[in-house]
Amino acid sequence: MLRLTWVQPEDLIGHELHQAALDGREASVIAARWRAAGGAEAPVRAGASTGRASRYLRQLAEDLLDELADLPGTLTEAEPTDLTRIKDSCPDWPRPARAATSRLRLEAAWLGRAAGCLLGKPVEKLPLTGIRQLARSTGNWPLNTYFTARGVPEELLSQHPWNRRSAPTSLVENIDGMPEDDDLNYPLLNLLLLQRHGRRFTTADVARLWLDELPAGRTFTAERVAYRNLLTGIEPPHTARHRNPFREWIGALIRADVHGWTNPGDPGAAAEQAHADATLTHTGNGVYAAMFTAAVIAEAATGTHDIHSCLSTGLTVIPPRSRLSEAIRHAIRLATQQPDFDTVVDELHATYADTHHWVHAIPNTALIAAALTHADGDFTGSISRAVSGGLDTDSNGATAGGIAALLTGSPAALPERWTSPLKNRLSTSVGDFNGVGFDTLAHLTHREASRP
Repeated sequence: MLRLTWVQPEDLIGHELHQAALDGREASVIAARWRAAGGAEAPVRAGASTGRASRYLRQLAEDLLDELADLPGTLTEAEPTDLTRIKDSCPDWPRPARAATSRLRLEAAWLGRAAGCLLGKPVEKLPLTGIRQLARSTGNWPLNTYFTARGVPEELLSQHPWNRRSAPTSLVENIDGMPEDDDLNYPLLNLLLLQRHGRRFTTADVARLWLDELPAGRTFTAERVAYRNLLTGIEPPHTARHRNPFREWIGALIRADVHGWTNPGDPGAAAEQAHADATLTHTGNGVYAAMFTAAVIAEAATGTHDIHSCLSTGLTVIPPRSRLSEAIRHAIRLATQQPDFDTVVDELHATYADTHHWVHAIPNTALIAAALTHADGDFTGSISRAVSGGLDTDSNGATAGGIAALLTGSPAALPERWTSPLKNRLSTSVGDFNGVGFDTLAHLTHREASRP
């Protein structure tokens, strides 16, 4: 039986009810109607439930999703999605500026993003305890290299199996170049976006590019819902809201890197580009996560700021009263004060992960900020901390890795144990990029960064 993930109404309704609680929308009556009809909770880690719902339950789920969308929330003023209102709420929004970055710095960033992603792939979806036990069983704790299955007790693997799709290509004994991953597909798409439309691209341009170049099966969560919405004739920015309970998850954040790389020294412009991209699929904190990340990267791309300054700059482009801003500040404060990173992670999980889905933007962005802060921007320390903190391990490793590698300034500054297995080769289903080298990608990115 084929069960398409992330779009079945009977699976979306549970996520939307949870998002309503986070938004301050009073949904208890709707929740009671769903449960009284026999509706199930949302799948905890998978994208679809195992069984097919009745026609009645599916229709009820669609109706309730629309009712939930009409409920007023209590956080609208503090968390706008409109760019003008976001900028009005940010008293320290960066002034326009431009600086230069180098091709070698951008090559390091591409490599760092790939290596961090690859480190996190085999343990994606695993609980924090499983990640720690698997790494410790092979003497790789604190994390210092890629995961391996060699020496892991069978009983531990049966309890915490590797990610089924990723293990054949991401355990150290299996790595043969960088395998395909959405965390690398989206930077490729955004490179195409800038090549075709330049910095003044619109959200509609992003939508058309996806329909032309992105296979629907390579999308997940908010991106898959927005893609479905496009195919049914819904236009952006409504694509981000219509029956989309994942609109504050991590998807827009993982698309932000190219916007930062191509605006070195201009975090405000990077954040605006990220906003135009993100609003195809996300709202509120989901958009802020992308804007924050793009601004951090733009500041890091010049090579003249340390990680702490870059993170501070990132906070200037998101509403200071938003839940994301509060979570990032909390994470940075914890990482600054607490010498043991496991303790930092445990506190972040207790505060955010227990109330948010493991792919939600708030706990993941907080973890990325904590990892970069605690590692003082060191590359190995940053990706190891980001992945060891659990949640969306490959996405967090990718973002932390791209930022930390950018700060090093050169591929030669990255340890070979991370970069050699990549073999300067990236697999993808995007455009004509399959098999492309990271040096070539750096050249293409540098050309876009140098455009007036």
